[in-house]
Amino acid sequence: MTDDSSSPDSLLASAKRTLRLEQQAIGALVERLDGDFERACELILACRGRVIVTGMGKSGHIGTKIAATLASTGTPSFFVHPGEASHGDLGMITPGDVVLALSNSGETAEVTALLPLLKRLGTPLISMTGRPGSTLACHAEAHLDAGVEREACPLDLAPTSSTTAALALGDALAVALLESRGFTAEDFALSHPGGSLGKRLLLKVSDLMHQGSRLPGVALGSPLRDALLEITHQGLGFTCVIDAEGRLAGVYTDGDLRRTLDQFNDLSALTVDQVMTTPGKRISPDILAAEAVRLMEDNRITALAVVDDDGRPVGALHMHDLLASGVI
Repeated sequence: MTDDSSSPDSLLASAKRTLRLEQQAIGALVERLDGDFERACELILACRGRVIVTGMGKSGHIGTKIAATLASTGTPSFFVHPGEASHGDLGMITPGDVVLALSNSGETAEVTALLPLLKRLGTPLISMTGRPGSTLACHAEAHLDAGVEREACPLDLAPTSSTTAALALGDALAVALLESRGFTAEDFALSHPGGSLGKRLLLKVSDLMHQGSRLPGVALGSPLRDALLEITHQGLGFTCVIDAEGRLAGVYTDGDLRRTLDQFNDLSALTVDQVMTTPGKRISPDILAAEAVRLMEDNRITALAVVDDDGRPVGALHMHDLLASGVI
């Protein structure tokens, strides 16, 4: 007798069935959202401390992710293992905190053992279970119903649909709180300074620009030869052209040189102001580096002059600087 359970068709059928069951589990949550969800949000928004997430086994793994999501979206939070809490880590929980406890059955011994201690502390409890009539749900100030009709596991045993539902419900909670707080992309970047998003949102032009002796510049009316030497010396592909008041009159770039060679046979008699680009693309040092990327891409250029409020050059920014910083 041939076993077809590992055939490609059977494997795909199993995967599709699993995804459909988990999709249905998440969809069913929508209709069950009620005043308890609002109450949970109110408790967290009023919290003076942190949201302490706890749970055993697979619920604990999901709880760890929920705590991380809350923390990165404006709600200070961390995970406490319920077994460790009963052996000293309960000291990490204060009356000013809110506890979010996960248990699919709502009867997990390590979690329910914390109930008397939380009551003594006066710490508000939010439960997330699959059984609204469970011990954990009944002792909570707000209960989030993460119940599922059945697990995706064909034996209806391994936590699959239930953990997916709990994870989605945790995301819904985090996003609702995020929107209520008016949390912005800049706020998100402040808690992710090492990531690419943080670099894109936090770095300013002033953090990356070349300045001082590394700022390429020649005076208005200088021989073109001087501008070419400055471009070569600084290696940024352009030079600022500065007028008598110290303001940016224009720029001369590698691209301008190619156009100059097409138009003139003799470069020796040319001055830079005869062939420079005016007024030249420029940017403020206080602008985000990500905006500099957009400006360069829109204009198909690789460098920018950085000027102050009076139009005086204070720096130079090259695409290579943006690449090296991780902004791109």
